[in-house]
Amino acid sequence: MSTLEELKEMVIKGKKKKAVPLVEQCIAEGVAPQQILDEGLIAALDIVGEKFSAGELFVPEMLVAARAMAACTDVLKPHLSAAGSEPACYGMIATVAGDMHDIGKNLVRMMLEGKGFEMADLGVDVSNETICDYLREHPECKLVCLSALLTVTMPSLASAVAAIKEAGLDEGRTIFVGGAPITQAFCDEIGADYYTVDAGACAAKAAEVMLG
Repeated sequence: MSTLEELKEMVIKGKKKKAVPLVEQCIAEGVAPQQILDEGLIAALDIVGEKFSAGELFVPEMLVAARAMAACTDVLKPHLSAAGSEPACYGMIATVAGDMHDIGKNLVRMMLEGKGFEMADLGVDVSNETICDYLREHPECKLVCLSALLTVTMPSLASAVAAIKEAGLDEGRTIFVGGAPITQAFCDEIGADYYTVDAGACAAKAAEVMLG
């Protein structure tokens, strides 16, 4: 098994302490940073996402794989920059006002970062004003991901999307929504662009839509 294949396996298994040195070993062996990202890290997370969507993996396993991926990406980033690799797309993610849940949000962020997105995480209980201010200040941000994990915070999600649209900040941007109580019908009702059922599906759809 090549070092790159071994790296991929360690990320899938969430073995962060074994995966990180393998990134360094791949670099030492002369593997191109972009190849490490594409064939080692992103390929691993694609498999994890597919297994999660198929019910073969659960949130804890997906989280440890995503954390292993994030640690490896941190090691790889300086080499990608040196090689002139730019982030595939800039985006932001937040849990809406009144909702303090962050595990799902964090998982989506890590999965998106694994696809090459550079994500700004605004945190939890984020007001419409904060979201809109961020979008005004960062025109390069093209992907907007908003989550609500409680039935009682679904109106906050609707309000956030409405605020973005009323301010004209949806122009040239794509809005994804998600969370346990969210459905495609609710996404359509509030005027968001896409709804996905889980983190893996979100990363896959965002890559398809935003990166072609």
